[in-house]
Amino acid sequence: MVARVEGYVQGVGFRWFVLRIAGELALSGIATNLPDGSVEIVAEGPRLSCERLIETLRSRRAPGHVSQVAVSWNAPTGMRGFRTG
Repeated sequence: MVARVEGYVQGVGFRWFVLRIAGELALSGIATNLPDGSVEIVAEGPRLSCERLIETLRSRRAPGHVSQVAVSWNAPTGMRGFRTG
């Protein structure tokens, strides 16, 4: 799963929030700040866990202000652990 999160999501601890939630859901992947101010999240694991991550990204629990979450689904590549980039 690849999610592009737009809004006020850089400089507010958003990637660290994603890292914590992904850990709770046992997902592997990476959360990266993009030059345009958005954050890209690549997550691998059970689809239900990925869907829960997406729900959390769209919730009021997420730091900053999320205006949009665009999601695409792709085949896992075998990532291990979750990190920020």
